[in-house]
Amino acid sequence: MPKVRSVFLSDIHLGTRACQADRLIDFLREHPAEQTYLVGDIIDFWAMSRSISWSPAQNTVVQKLLRRARHGDRVVFIPGNHDEALRDYCGVVFGDVEVVDEIIHQTADGRRFLLIHGDQFDQVTRHHRWVAVLGDKAYETLVRINVWLSWGRRKLGISGYWSLAGYAKRKVKTALNFIFDFEESAIHHARERGLDGVICGHIHWAQIRDIGGLTYVNCGDWVDSCTAIVEHFDGRLELVVWGAGRPLAQPAAADDDAPQAIPSPAAEPAGVAMKASR
Repeated sequence: MPKVRSVFLSDIHLGTRACQADRLIDFLREHPAEQTYLVGDIIDFWAMSRSISWSPAQNTVVQKLLRRARHGDRVVFIPGNHDEALRDYCGVVFGDVEVVDEIIHQTADGRRFLLIHGDQFDQVTRHHRWVAVLGDKAYETLVRINVWLSWGRRKLGISGYWSLAGYAKRKVKTALNFIFDFEESAIHHARERGLDGVICGHIHWAQIRDIGGLTYVNCGDWVDSCTAIVEHFDGRLELVVWGAGRPLAQPAAADDDAPQAIPSPAAEPAGVAMKASR
């Protein structure tokens, strides 16, 4: 029996050492769904062109997703910029998995959302690929440093997950401006098409928020923050932060300089484990 109506996942980055496949397996086990949407950058061909790190856990992730499709659940794969080679196969069905460039999803309460990876709204990725590749390498370095920091925190008995990359995004004004521009561009695109909102990925910044009367939703990632969006049977959308076998609460923002599990733009209040939208 499905626990939720739909699951939305993006930026898993299979094929890299940073992919948190074990946590994703646990999330998938706990969230059977009628529909599973893979919203881009599921496989990281960019990183795999430099080196491949494919663990048994990553095999299990693929097997679990294919098993959902075989058992009659709808599985839709929307390629992103890191797996853009698969865009050549949009319109094809592989092993009961639909491959599409974008799709309109209607929630149980009747709202219509554009599902798209989101690199289409990123001017750097579209027009300055070499800058995007350089930024990707810098982000990968931050994630690797974060692995060692997490190890050190565990050894010191410090609980909770802290994201170095997320903290950097919160503190660097240019990064925040990029995120705001990305969100506005995505919502503008949805508004032009007469939709109620957009569900995307790409920027590794999990979010559900209202922008000008439309709903902007970002799935986050499974490299740094381990987040997903789920749709309940009443149409409610919820941001789930997953870690160590169960959802992790987002700490209240008592101190503006305190690191948080999921970075949020200044306009958004922090302090809830999961955020819902109707």
